[in-house]
Amino acid sequence: MLLAGLGLVAVQGLRLLRRWRRGRGVGAGGAVKWRLGLALLPRAYLSVVHGVVAREPASARMHALAAGGLLGAGALSLPVQVLGLGSRLLAVPVVVLAVLGFVGAVMARRRHSGPPPPGHRLSGGRHARLPLALAATALFLLGAAVLAAAERPSPVLGLPLAALGAAGILWLAWQGHGGPMRHALAGALHLVAHPRPGRLRGQRETALAPLALADETLPLGAGRPADFAWNRLLSFDACIQCGRCEAVCPAFAAGQPLNPQALVNDLVRAAGPGVAAPYAGNPHPGLAAAGAGAAAALPLVAPPGEAAVIQAATLWSCTTCRACVEECPMLIEHVDAIVELRRHAALELGAVPPRVARILNELRDSDTQSGRATAERGNWAIGRNLRAIAITGAAEVLLWQGEAAFEPRGQRVLAALLALMQTAGVDVATLGEAELDCGEIARRAGDEAGFQRLARANVAALERFRFGSIVTADPHAHHVLLREYPAFGGHYRVEHHSQFLDRLVAEGRLVLPAAGAGDARPVAWHDPCYLARYGGETAAPRRLLDRLGVRRVEMARHGLQARCCGGGGAAPLADVPGERRIPDLRIDEARASGAEVAVGCPGCMTMLDGVPGPRPAVFDLAELLARRCGIEP
Repeated sequence: MLLAGLGLVAVQGLRLLRRWRRGRGVGAGGAVKWRLGLALLPRAYLSVVHGVVAREPASARMHALAAGGLLGAGALSLPVQVLGLGSRLLAVPVVVLAVLGFVGAVMARRRHSGPPPPGHRLSGGRHARLPLALAATALFLLGAAVLAAAERPSPVLGLPLAALGAAGILWLAWQGHGGPMRHALAGALHLVAHPRPGRLRGQRETALAPLALADETLPLGAGRPADFAWNRLLSFDACIQCGRCEAVCPAFAAGQPLNPQALVNDLVRAAGPGVAAPYAGNPHPGLAAAGAGAAAALPLVAPPGEAAVIQAATLWSCTTCRACVEECPMLIEHVDAIVELRRHAALELGAVPPRVARILNELRDSDTQSGRATAERGNWAIGRNLRAIAITGAAEVLLWQGEAAFEPRGQRVLAALLALMQTAGVDVATLGEAELDCGEIARRAGDEAGFQRLARANVAALERFRFGSIVTADPHAHHVLLREYPAFGGHYRVEHHSQFLDRLVAEGRLVLPAAGAGDARPVAWHDPCYLARYGGETAAPRRLLDRLGVRRVEMARHGLQARCCGGGGAAPLADVPGERRIPDLRIDEARASGAEVAVGCPGCMTMLDGVPGPRPAVFDLAELLARRCGIEP
């Protein structure tokens, strides 16, 4: 029985391998390091994966009891039953572990046999059978262990019982090639061959891999499953349909047609035969899910008016905030998949929303998103004693102005930041008209060619001068300059202005006056996605607020779990309708905190400031600090 079960799993594994082999190679720069992946696998499961699962304590206890109990009982049953070691010394621990596994199986009774009811995120279908099979497995192992511990052990009865227990788990992995335990096989291999291996060591890897635009043999993005790297296809099969990505997705919460869980399973079904189980979770809001056969016959993305697996509204609802990635216990990279699909839509099909296309055209024509000349970027600083670095060739700090330099609200933030720098005696300069757009929005919108052109031009300009660090008030520019320009030869020390200002205060270069009794009004820090989830920085802005003497409070979602403002990934330009606007949801959380909102991103400022009706005041961190220091920008 055990061998038959293993045979079924082997057949399932071969079917899955055949699916994954349809994908392209991962490339020389991202070649899978098998030895390293295997060595890191225990740590990945016990630390990284469990660390995500443990954010929901009840789920963590259930997983620890069910997985730990049954795996432990099954492992100890081998010497007890197969090797004929009927010792109570080994049988008693099997009994204890089997009981713990049974308790975990009972705790796992949270899924429904049909589609999930309203407000429930866990998918149903065959996953609903998992707790029953786990409980049966625990009882079989328990019975076998009891027999082994008896005065006269009976392996004739005990061995079949133990084999039944193991076969129950193996059956779950089979079930017509789509059993709920399929993720155990695919998940382990996914962690070993993960496209971002640093995540297995707890590192924050967020930079996108550049497209080899000169290699005409490689696809531009993903228009069909075979265009994904094979370990990306593998990662989609690792999904356990727990719905954690769905629960944190800002687009899904706003009723826009995007559910990250459904997106991954769209890609699973599109990959072709090998997984017959239908998806039984919540669909993309307002959209009907395509069947497995239809999904396999359609392109992944298509021009407007043509059928595709991923509809345009779904593709462009994503803000690339990485909330789904942050909460996925199997470390699936949803945003990377979205960008690959957008690359194909932008570069191969020219199928991007009209306002996105307009911005991309402006970048090609003028090197700015607004169509303004780069020489106008510094107009806000006229009369403020801010020089271009070309005058002296060197500076302590290079201020990266970004697109905010063209907007009145962003100009006030830059003016406050400059005034603080000058008060602290910082030698600051800008690139002047040599500063082009950093290209971040082009890259997230799929225009990799446009991004690479801008990146190479900016790197060439930066290489002409000497400076200690780059400081920017834009987390998107911060991430691109720090994490994505190194692939093009640009290696710099880059600081977000919250980090830089916090350092100035800590070093005593910027002295804050003592806080007064009337200064203890509540302020909540809104974590920008590209600073927190992309950059891993949540402490510096909070330290600075504490130094200011304000009464700092937290919104319901904060830190790495903060809700996105809705301003990233070109999503505002796509203007996909939903039941609500994402920034309205975030302002609701701010209202509930009873605090003013401190931000550190021009995009967040625009989105939150644009919420109509009574709402908390929104200030940039530099503005709050300048006000505390009595500085008039």
